[in-house]
Amino acid sequence: MGIFERLLGKRKMAEKQPKNNENKDVESCWKPLPAFVSSDRNEHERVSLIATAIAAGDHPNSQFVVKRIMKRNPEVRLVSVIAASLTATTMNGNQLNVKRVAKKK
Repeated sequence: MGIFERLLGKRKMAEKQPKNNENKDVESCWKPLPAFVSSDRNEHERVSLIATAIAAGDHPNSQFVVKRIMKRNPEVRLVSVIAASLTATTMNGNQLNVKRVAKKK
């Protein structure tokens, strides 16, 4: 009977430990910054013209529609460069990849 209970019996769910509220408090005071932001209307024409020329290539009769033009967030770029520069001084020969940047609310 012990074999059937082990094979077919319901397994007890492990008791879940309560999550720390401290972690939620820390996460709630930080606002993630987007990596890309909308570009100005003044830049749209030039960027669209260059993108369609590259995409069309040798097919002048093809159509290409630009739906959205975005540029790198200057604040995220600045923080990434500073962080990479600081770590480059301590760790020679290593690369740093910034995944996400957050700002304190």
